[in-house]
Amino acid sequence: MYMSELLLDYIEHLEVEGGRSARTAENYTLYLERFVEFTNDITVDKITSEVIRKYRLWLNRYKNNNDDELATITQNYHLIALRGFLGYLSKRDIASLSPDKIELPKTARKQVTFLHYDEIERILEQIDTSSEVGLRDRALIELLFSSGLRVSELVNLNRDHINTKRREFMVRGKGQKDRPIFISESAANHVDNYLTSRIDNLPPLFLGYSRNNIVSTSGDYRRLTARSVQRVINKYTKLAGITKHVSPHTMRHSFATDLLMNGADIRSVQSMLGHSNISTTQVYTHVTDQHLREIYEKFHSETSD
Repeated sequence: MYMSELLLDYIEHLEVEGGRSARTAENYTLYLERFVEFTNDITVDKITSEVIRKYRLWLNRYKNNNDDELATITQNYHLIALRGFLGYLSKRDIASLSPDKIELPKTARKQVTFLHYDEIERILEQIDTSSEVGLRDRALIELLFSSGLRVSELVNLNRDHINTKRREFMVRGKGQKDRPIFISESAANHVDNYLTSRIDNLPPLFLGYSRNNIVSTSGDYRRLTARSVQRVINKYTKLAGITKHVSPHTMRHSFATDLLMNGADIRSVQSMLGHSNISTTQVYTHVTDQHLREIYEKFHSETSD
């Protein structure tokens, strides 16, 4: 059977049985269509280690219309998608290359950017909460740092998803997996303040407004987007005089790092972040290792000569 004939079946399998998001399915489709392009849509029984070797070389030399090359991690994503596809063929007893024949190249260890608590406070101090927009901005930044939510999870929240009295609710994250979210009393209070200020009964927890920031009953409402959250964070980070690049995901990094620095065990942090693999959470350990060294230098007694 030709690769293209089985591609759609695999993508549907990813979404239905694998519980992957539509975004993941879209990305996998792109990655696998590149392999189809490279091989001129060969039959799957003709996929060999030599074909994979040449494909890896092709990916390494690939340039898009803007003459940009593929980053090593992006090349990895292509190979991960192909390995998943081959694993799917194996489960269906369709003859092809074994997925374990594809080895991923090593990538440099991911560096984590995070904010210290005092930097979070500096950002929050810049927010004027005399307007509904300011109340919204304070609530969303407090919620991001307090909960460790992904920005996609944050913007998809509705009013009835969050319980500010119990300060605990469930969210469905990557892979359609549910996990508990806990929030601070401060975050809960600021979410309540924002919701109390609103005169609408629209479902989204966070709304985007028109440029003049006037709330009306004319339908000039929409759910806040991930891009808008980035703009909000950029605005107050700049006002706070913080020069490091700060994104919504930086708040998630800050949440995890703060927990670990204050003594939380890595397995608990893994659960709170919704990581399926502990190795993903371990990216934070080099940050906390440095923190432990600072504690050592500060509190350990030295012997005199």
